[in-house]
Amino acid sequence: MSAPKRIKNRAALILQILESQGAASYETLAQRLHVSTMTARRDCDELAKSGKIIKTIGGVQQAQAQPFLYENAVGERIATNQDEKRVIAAKALSLIKNNQTIFLDGGTTNLFLAKLIATQRAGLTIVTNSALTCLESSKGQNTIIGIGGEYDPLTLSFVGPHAEEAARTFFVDQAFFTTKAFLPTAGTFESAIGAFRIKQIMAERAVEAVLLVDHTKFGQRALSKVLDISQIHHVVTDDFGGHTSSCTAADLAVLRRAGIEVHLGTPENAYVPATNS
Repeated sequence: MSAPKRIKNRAALILQILESQGAASYETLAQRLHVSTMTARRDCDELAKSGKIIKTIGGVQQAQAQPFLYENAVGERIATNQDEKRVIAAKALSLIKNNQTIFLDGGTTNLFLAKLIATQRAGLTIVTNSALTCLESSKGQNTIIGIGGEYDPLTLSFVGPHAEEAARTFFVDQAFFTTKAFLPTAGTFESAIGAFRIKQIMAERAVEAVLLVDHTKFGQRALSKVLDISQIHHVVTDDFGGHTSSCTAADLAVLRRAGIEVHLGTPENAYVPATNS
């Protein structure tokens, strides 16, 4: 087979993979194509130039995916559902004891949690790949370990192969994860390709995985599945939605039947100062 034909066949397979799963890392594409990561990158570069795909940190995604599937900038996410994030953060804080080792991902709900930890917990070792979470956590009496790597300006987090390698060296008592979308029967979903590998790695290295998810994200799906429902030990959500919520009593019952502890934050039991970040 000639070189141009091989390249054309690889390009078609890349488009087929993205059509089926929405996004993929360069490492995944290289394995599927049976080529080096550099070759997969070059193939993706050509497809991106023609507008057929979109390059992201650590991989690529469909060019024509629906807007809700893409990752929003941190500033926009901080401003969304702040009341829900406050009560979820306060409820999550009750699961943390002094002198534990924990992981916090780069989600904005974890930023609210980091603010509480800084003033109400001591002696923790906090592992995170989020620049903002490092800054908030450093205001308290806890040890902060930052996972370094390639800086992603969209999520203000460190991602990529170096960050993933560093993440594999840590074991934690609890890992606190946020998510873009959540199906109680399946698990969590993300749009930021670079960040979700860190979450998968830390879920494997945590005694307990705690998911912080507000009611609006239930029943939603994003580009790529990240954590399977079997990996989650606790779900912390809010009680704001009522009968109009995407999160129903049936959803919570599904979680409990799966052996997951469900924690509901309510408006009267928490207040976390609003972030100016």
